[in-house]
Amino acid sequence: MSYQVLARKWRPKTFAQLVGQEHVIKALANAFASERLHHAYLLTGTRGVGKTTIARIMAKALNCETGITSEPCGVCSACTQIDAGRFVDLLEIDAASNTGIDNIREVLDNAQYAPTAGRFKVYIIDEVHMLSKSAFNAMLKTLEEPPSHVKFILATTDPQKVPITVLSRCLQFSLRQMTPQQVTGHLNTVLQAEQIEYEALALNLIGHAASGSMRDGLSLLDQAIAYGAGKVEEAGVRAMLGAVDQSYLFDLLTALVAKDGSTLLKTADAIAERGLSYEAALHELAALLQQIALVQAVPNALADDLPLREQIVAAAQVISPEDIQLYYQIALHGRRDLPLAPDEYAGFTMTILRMLAFAPSSAGHTALPANNQPPAVPSTPAPTNQASTNQAPNTVANNLAPSNPASAPARNESPPWQQDAAPAAMSMPARASAPVKPAQFNGDWRALVVHLKLGQAGMLAQHSELLSYSDIQFNIKVEEVHRSVATRDYQEKLRSALSEHFGRDIALNVQIGEVQTETPADIHYREKQERQDQAVAAINNDPFVQTMVKEFGASIALDSIKPI
Repeated sequence: MSYQVLARKWRPKTFAQLVGQEHVIKALANAFASERLHHAYLLTGTRGVGKTTIARIMAKALNCETGITSEPCGVCSACTQIDAGRFVDLLEIDAASNTGIDNIREVLDNAQYAPTAGRFKVYIIDEVHMLSKSAFNAMLKTLEEPPSHVKFILATTDPQKVPITVLSRCLQFSLRQMTPQQVTGHLNTVLQAEQIEYEALALNLIGHAASGSMRDGLSLLDQAIAYGAGKVEEAGVRAMLGAVDQSYLFDLLTALVAKDGSTLLKTADAIAERGLSYEAALHELAALLQQIALVQAVPNALADDLPLREQIVAAAQVISPEDIQLYYQIALHGRRDLPLAPDEYAGFTMTILRMLAFAPSSAGHTALPANNQPPAVPSTPAPTNQASTNQAPNTVANNLAPSNPASAPARNESPPWQQDAAPAAMSMPARASAPVKPAQFNGDWRALVVHLKLGQAGMLAQHSELLSYSDIQFNIKVEEVHRSVATRDYQEKLRSALSEHFGRDIALNVQIGEVQTETPADIHYREKQERQDQAVAAINNDPFVQTMVKEFGASIALDSIKPI
């Protein structure tokens, strides 16, 4: 009998077997138990958190021969065939490879026919955000009012790309990432059932390396079992996870603290030798800096079983919070700008050299503690004269902490920013601060919406028409189809953003009805389509393309044309 990987063998078959999604399980179980069924569901979440698994359990709950239930029997013909992927009335569609309108039309044409063997026809569309705009438009009416025997279950890792018109027609469930503790606990259950020897610390390492995905955790466990010849040991897992070992990150931080540019570049070279991508290195560096900042703000915030907890705590004691925040921002910007660099190595080295250049200057060199030891404070010789007394000792605190104005008089000196300014401050009379000029509005609603850089409330602003405005009130209108983004919560967020921007309390009145002019979203889509049309025209009019079409019978894949 062929071996079945753990991720498939241990895929939950009932709601009760699911791990870490209690909020979704409770809602669905109650709905099926009371037969309060929606016609379309949308499951969102990152990879490996159970979207497809929940969709299949829902298909069984709808078609189990015992009736619509929150606890499908798992032994009837419908349940066993769904588990085996052979149920004729369950159709799973991968939208990533079936993006076009023709694929969706085929589904919609078949939806009108009654189910062959089950109670409902269930359509599971995975990665639904990959569908084309025309495909979404084709399915809107059917999605809103499908035949009574049809249920749609959509799944996506990127709900932001799903049109609001589709979102408003679905019952949405957001699946959470698994915590390392949840992954570790489930792996412990699996290994005990499989009767495989393991070490607890090895599972902790896998639980954190899974990055919130139970599927990734089980796949890593499969790899660890093979690596350890049937055993899961800490040493073997550490060696196997060399790609995610973070020791090189502490080498980077040590070099930054010591202001050692040579070691920084050597560490950058070592990253490539270990087969790591520089984009992944910046991602892991930012994650580590966030954990260090977390410890500095809330000392007991890190989980006790975090593999590098002691080293993170030690680093938090050596590096100042200001430096951590600076490094974090530089890491984020460096990762964002990496595609613009001449190559990844240049982009990465410029990022860490920027950290070095912008860090506060220090007189000494301090290394991060190794082997989980507490940070050491270098010894300081006793001062022998007045000059040595006025010099800051070579300690970790003086190396990394920002200058303290209060401590300057104690050393008979002033901070640099006060030395030149003090005489002028004593001789010049105090002046009142200039009043802040409130922002003005010229009636350009779209420009204002773009300038505000709104979060969730941006959906309300983007799909609204400005009716009228005054110094203290804005009146906007939203189409009925976008009513779901005009909730009281969104309205309050938009009102607060407007009040903050104009420096005064602004009232917001939202109406629901037919808009008469273009909304910011309409303008954006129109301009996007115009750019697309221009790009298509440029390709069609290109002499080389015309030659290829005429001489070789080539055809242009219009969907592949993207404006720059």
